[in-house]
Amino acid sequence: MNDQADQQLKFDTDNLYRVEIFTDQRSGSIRRMTPVDGDGNPDAAREVQYIGEATAMTPAGSLPLNFELEGSSLAEAAEGFAEGAQQALTETVEELKRMQREQQNSIMVPGQQGPQGGGGGFPGGGGGGSPFSL
Repeated sequence: MNDQADQQLKFDTDNLYRVEIFTDQRSGSIRRMTPVDGDGNPDAAREVQYIGEATAMTPAGSLPLNFELEGSSLAEAAEGFAEGAQQALTETVEELKRMQREQQNSIMVPGQQGPQGGGGGFPGGGGGGSPFSL
């Protein structure tokens, strides 16, 4: 491996967390991430983080949602679960709509001028690729 790849794969022992997962087996789960030092002992200098996880069912299938939860305890994080999940769903739907609009704007139609200024259409003779980009 090269040096750049070694640096990317280096395990960051200054940013370790013990992860515990709590679920109500209905709405989703909450991941409690407790900071620890290199020996696995609690690191009081950093705050515990709570991450909510839920799944929204859509016509296209299940959509995983991950979102940060505010709170200094599991109970406080659980109180904000529904609101956090709804906000994550709203943001995800908006992002998907934005990506869909961008995708629709990038579809090239034969005869349409492309981004390089040339005419659209199929390449002449000897077959190139399709002019349609999705």
